[in-house]
Amino acid sequence: MITTLSCDTSRLRAAVDFVKEQDTATLLPLLLPGLDGPELRALVERCDFSHAALLVFPPDEAALHTMITDCGLVVEAPPQPSVIVRERLAVRHQRRAEDLTVEILRPAVDCPDGTRRMVEVFTLAVPPGSSLDTLATHERDQQHEAHVAFEVRAADPLVLRGLCAALGRYGATPDGGGYNPHENGTVFYFTAPPEAKAGYRRVELYAPGDHRDLLAAHLDEHRRRQPAESLLRLLTGAWTTQALAAFARLEVADAMDAQRSVTLAELARDVDACEPNLATLLRYLTMLGVVSENGDGYRLTQTGELLRRDSEGSMRALALMYGGVFYESFAGLDHTVRTGQVAFEQRFHANHFDHFARDPRLAELFDQSMAAGSRMFDPLPAHPVLAAAADGATVVDIAGGNGELLCRILSAHPRLQGLLLERPHTVEAARRLLDAAGHTQRCTFRAGDFADVPAGGEVYVLSRVLHDWDDERCIEILRHCARAMPATADLLVVERVLPADGSASLATAWDLHMMCNVGGRERRADHYARLFADAGLTLVDVAPLPLDGSVLHVRRTGPSPT
Repeated sequence: MITTLSCDTSRLRAAVDFVKEQDTATLLPLLLPGLDGPELRALVERCDFSHAALLVFPPDEAALHTMITDCGLVVEAPPQPSVIVRERLAVRHQRRAEDLTVEILRPAVDCPDGTRRMVEVFTLAVPPGSSLDTLATHERDQQHEAHVAFEVRAADPLVLRGLCAALGRYGATPDGGGYNPHENGTVFYFTAPPEAKAGYRRVELYAPGDHRDLLAAHLDEHRRRQPAESLLRLLTGAWTTQALAAFARLEVADAMDAQRSVTLAELARDVDACEPNLATLLRYLTMLGVVSENGDGYRLTQTGELLRRDSEGSMRALALMYGGVFYESFAGLDHTVRTGQVAFEQRFHANHFDHFARDPRLAELFDQSMAAGSRMFDPLPAHPVLAAAADGATVVDIAGGNGELLCRILSAHPRLQGLLLERPHTVEAARRLLDAAGHTQRCTFRAGDFADVPAGGEVYVLSRVLHDWDDERCIEILRHCARAMPATADLLVVERVLPADGSASLATAWDLHMMCNVGGRERRADHYARLFADAGLTLVDVAPLPLDGSVLHVRRTGPSPT
């Protein structure tokens, strides 16, 4: 015990001396050889060397106090929990995070240049004979948590992104990070290049505030460099789907809100759940950013609010669909890839549309799930085609679902008329929605199929329809549209379009989903252009929409097809 305590004390004293000897301008070139001139000055102007850090393992609180005192340090504030280091230790040593009580102390160090920096001391108590002895020995030897830190002066996202990029240009690589809700700060860790001469290889960039959007990209880059961890996280994606579906199915989100914390006991009582098991689910969802935890209990984040029934833009129905019938059908993805047959049909012995039509509850849930992606429609009512339509012009929404898109168009353009074509059971749902919005006097409802596309409209809309079908059926649908369209009419096609350069897109994920569940596909813009041409139509332009959507503006090529 004396040996290990002395070792930790020596390590802490060395960290104190390092903090006294260095400053921002001298330390950065040691960590990032080659950094000088304007770029060095730019970094010095935007961040400050704030502390050196190490992890120590005192047997108890008294020993920790002795260690701090022997190094000439004074602790002025109570310790704070270290969420990030605790999680890193848990992963590295395959321990449960809740079994590791890691805290942070930040004693100040008065430096010869008149500045006051800190030594950040992470502490994990390891009493004699503890099962943590092996962990402590490994960490003292490897110094995984020892690092130097720079604090960003003005944590503007643009500045923060630039600082991360600058470190990368000089050889530093992402090495994890996290958001600490206890102090509302975001940490970006880097590994300095092998030629670094500072004596520390690990670098922390600390930004006050919540910057988890930038952190996500940083962590993605780190995981790409850790293939086993990356694969493991990918393999647990099914757990995420089911955790979100269970959260929605049990109506836990409906028993919470974002303004008031609810205790675990209250939640368990309100949703009739097993309290310890609910705690496990909430802990996982906290990690995902769906709920947050504080001393008073749990509350929803903005993301979590989307799983409430009554939230604007609720995505609860999507969670239930992806964790329900689509989850079951995806188990047959290998069957689809091997045979070309649709996994959904193998699992449920009916195609997607017939299966839903036979179950009114499921059909309603599917229609709600389609509406859950309606944020894609936000800019669509302002499309130039709709803005330029003449007074009294009719917008024909083909297979318009529950009427969400047509409702938005009629709300934005009181001078326009609407006509919605859908299956009989869905038409009634659309009628209710448009009636609630006060638009039924300007809207006609028609039950039918694609062969029943009405003639004489000025603007036709085909939203998220073509991706349900193979090319042959798409051409047939488009020919029905072309026959109905007057020569001056416009067709707006809303779909997710596959990127031509192979860049990341939700369209790529939906391409897999459509293949497995419907037998359809997503397509590139040039593929759509060929389908339009085969139907006697011409692609005019493509404009982006939210959620990786696109609106394709299409017109008739020549005379109406016979």
